[in-house]
Amino acid sequence: MSKRWAAAALVAVAGFGLVACGSAENDGGGSTQARTAVLEDSSPTPVSENPVAALPTTVTGFDGVPVTITDNSRIIAADRYGTFAATTVALGLGDNLVGRDTSAKFPAVEDVPVVTVGGSSLSAEAILDLNPTVVLTDTSIGPQSVQDQLRAAGIPVVFFDPTRTLEGVPAQIQAVADALGVPEQGKALVNRTEGEIAAARDLVPDDRDPLKIAFLYLRGSAITMIGGDGSGADSLIEALGAVDAGTASGITQKFAPITSEALIAAAPDAFLMMTDGLASIGGIDGLEKIPGIAQTPAGKNQRVVDMEDGVLLSFGPNTGRVMQSLAEAIYGPADS
Repeated sequence: MSKRWAAAALVAVAGFGLVACGSAENDGGGSTQARTAVLEDSSPTPVSENPVAALPTTVTGFDGVPVTITDNSRIIAADRYGTFAATTVALGLGDNLVGRDTSAKFPAVEDVPVVTVGGSSLSAEAILDLNPTVVLTDTSIGPQSVQDQLRAAGIPVVFFDPTRTLEGVPAQIQAVADALGVPEQGKALVNRTEGEIAAARDLVPDDRDPLKIAFLYLRGSAITMIGGDGSGADSLIEALGAVDAGTASGITQKFAPITSEALIAAAPDAFLMMTDGLASIGGIDGLEKIPGIAQTPAGKNQRVVDMEDGVLLSFGPNTGRVMQSLAEAIYGPADS
């Protein structure tokens, strides 16, 4: 998969003028301060309607434990990113989804009960009350004692790879499909997703230089972090053909507290953020108050990109649509 096209997309979003993808503020001199990249409908389109599952099936989870699934009629999908819920819906099994994590916010699951407390803690009571026939999860969420409790109760709990990268999307889709007994739908979804990524690549020119981009994870004044090596955002930024500013500046942990020194050392050309995170600090005005922001190229030029929390780092079946939406919004009008 080519990475250069996506780099161009992010460059355009951050500094070259996103023309039809969200809102913008203006400093009076005509420069773009901030852009919200929007996916018009974040609900995945099913590749099939209520497919007939080939069950029972036995799969070996990411934890190395073989799990036998005999029934997929009551699925709970819970991870930090909403990926498994999105994949379940995209496989055509949305009607079977009875529980989800809070990151799965797209319209198709708005009536499905949330089984996480505080966003990342599984509630054993909430899950057991839903009488699931299979639980899809990973180590990005917990506590493990709850997942162990579910297994002890006789519920098939399948662990998947918690790593989120663009390169890992096909394998993860297929792994979920195999566990739910719909491998052919998995193959179809993989093909569609890869095709959407390729279509997006065709829309983006190769004449943009890569940026140095810093991923900021913010939740009010209590949590202000910059992404580093292994944050997940670094994989996204690198896959976009850009340079992860935090990693390049020597941040070896997944996230480090934002300090003036860390930001100045990272010297990002643009900031990448989650929409709710940006809103939690009061938007651009609040961002500018964080020490060190104004001393970076991104701060001086007010280059900020934000995207919906449940979309930005999910790396699920919407990946190609997200990228294609960005490419069309940026380059379609510009070339017309």
